[in-house]
Amino acid sequence: MTALGVALVAGAIAANQRWLDRHFLPSFFVPRAWYVRAETIVRMGIAAVGVALIAAARHLGRLLTRTPGRAVSIAAAIVAAFGVGEFVLRWAPPRSLGWLVANDEPRRQPDARLGWVLTPSRVGHVVVDGHTIDYAVDGNGYRVRTLEDPVDFARPTILFAGESVMFGDGLTWDDSVPARVGALIQVQSANLAVHGYSSDQAYLHLERELPRFRRPIAVVTLFMTTLFGRNLDDDRPHLGPGLRWLPANPPSRLGALTALLVPFRRDKTVDDGVTMTGEVLRATAALAETRGATTLILVPQIGPESPPEADLRHRILDGSGVPYVFVEIDPEWHVPFDRHPDARATRVIAAAIATRLRRK
Repeated sequence: MTALGVALVAGAIAANQRWLDRHFLPSFFVPRAWYVRAETIVRMGIAAVGVALIAAARHLGRLLTRTPGRAVSIAAAIVAAFGVGEFVLRWAPPRSLGWLVANDEPRRQPDARLGWVLTPSRVGHVVVDGHTIDYAVDGNGYRVRTLEDPVDFARPTILFAGESVMFGDGLTWDDSVPARVGALIQVQSANLAVHGYSSDQAYLHLERELPRFRRPIAVVTLFMTTLFGRNLDDDRPHLGPGLRWLPANPPSRLGALTALLVPFRRDKTVDDGVTMTGEVLRATAALAETRGATTLILVPQIGPESPPEADLRHRILDGSGVPYVFVEIDPEWHVPFDRHPDARATRVIAAAIATRLRRK
């Protein structure tokens, strides 16, 4: 018991902020200040438990020695609790794993190669700060202004790949990044973004859709260091080394819950993710080049960039050889009760993209 207490105290001391930043990646949904505060509280809690065990080690040791059957029953109860918990979560889950949640807008449907895509030919509605926002998705699965205004594959087009930030979550069509860039450059935009996509899913989606466009002139894809953790997940179809497609490897329900509460990443997992993401970005540029289109990576940064975020950006993007535009956004410019960029932010982002594309 003393050794366990000492190990907990030593672990709390060893898990300094530098170690935590290596193994707990930046989060889109939680500001860094909150993240660091939570990590500090957990470290203090672990240390306190360790000290308590050291202080009570003699008493606890005597108790377990006198009643060894109690120790066995406690261990058996813990094992049984895990088994029953997994059973309950499998047969009565609180919600679906991943991004296929029945009532979420925009609606999504399963896809064998990509994991999920937007449900085509429908209009979803969400209420944001008392205003109703329409999410119109045409028959191709792209977000459009209205169903009567689908994407025309014959026209010169800028394609936008990514996830909910690029989709324009919580925003009208006209306030989304693709719509704003299209209006600034006076060229049709095609919004291929799908909620929850990682970089490799966005690439696979682009690979499927790009051949349909007769005159693509540019591809704009999104990368955010706070979303990099998605690139490491394998509970969906994903790309491995050498951009080899791999099927989903779903975890147990308890495993998924543990990963949500304690999103620890091994050094090798992070390094492999950095390599794969760089390969995906280079493959995106090569794919666009085969159709005579230019490529630009959009890198929106919500608030000042922290050292861990800057390190990830340099590791992944500076070595990719693909041009990118870094846009810092005021942290207050977000959708109410949400972290997605609002109309003020998308105006700044679109202006930066349009400026870079005009140069090209």
